[in-house]
Amino acid sequence: MTESPAEDLLFEVAPPPTPVERLLQLADQYTQHNDALDLLLHVAGAPLPDEYANSAHRLASAAGAAIKAIQGERLYESTELTEVIMRLKQLVILADASIDLTTRAARELTALAPEAAVTSAVTLASETRRRRWATAPAPDGQLSATHRTALAEIACGHVTASSSLGREFTRSREPKVLMSTLRALESKGLAERAAGTARAAYVGGPPLDRVRLTSAGVTTLASVIDAPPSGSRTTPETTPRPLPAAAQATSRSR
Repeated sequence: MTESPAEDLLFEVAPPPTPVERLLQLADQYTQHNDALDLLLHVAGAPLPDEYANSAHRLASAAGAAIKAIQGERLYESTELTEVIMRLKQLVILADASIDLTTRAARELTALAPEAAVTSAVTLASETRRRRWATAPAPDGQLSATHRTALAEIACGHVTASSSLGREFTRSREPKVLMSTLRALESKGLAERAAGTARAAYVGGPPLDRVRLTSAGVTTLASVIDAPPSGSRTTPETTPRPLPAAAQATSRSR
């Protein structure tokens, strides 16, 4: 008997995320959590509300699940891999510890978590490729180095968007993510804006739009996160240089 298309759909199950994708998703979860806490800081002296304490608990669980997923890959031990696991264990501890603190103190504990998760993703991707003797990812002809860098900055929680007098702006750290770059990523379905979810640029101002990776953006970044700079060559024995790290200064770009 021939199965109908509807019956076929019952057996279509999306593949589970790779460990690298899990880490990028974890970074996004921490960014959303931090943004929510930022919007609460006007009551910074109060205990962390139950809703956000539960969110912190979910983050700790997600980080723990990422650790298990990495260990499930059964990669040979290395200093780099050990540091990834240690960094993630620290995120578990910090998220759990934030539950019993005030809003401001809780926010400080998880402030650098998105960057830590993305850094771990870069290291894990490089280690996985090196230990499996795979070549570094070839640059995607439709994804420029600028786009790859922008995706990494978005994953770190460094990019917001806003508008004023009919003009749109992005706010990001160095390297800057321009509005033209953001629009290009949005047109490819790799990035999106969550309206009014990030803290205001100034006291009394309106909340900004957080720029986030879509599911497709996570998958795309995971596939090129350890790609070498344009024009360079790598061999299986050579660990590719990660995407540029963001500097500390915050600036506005159009």
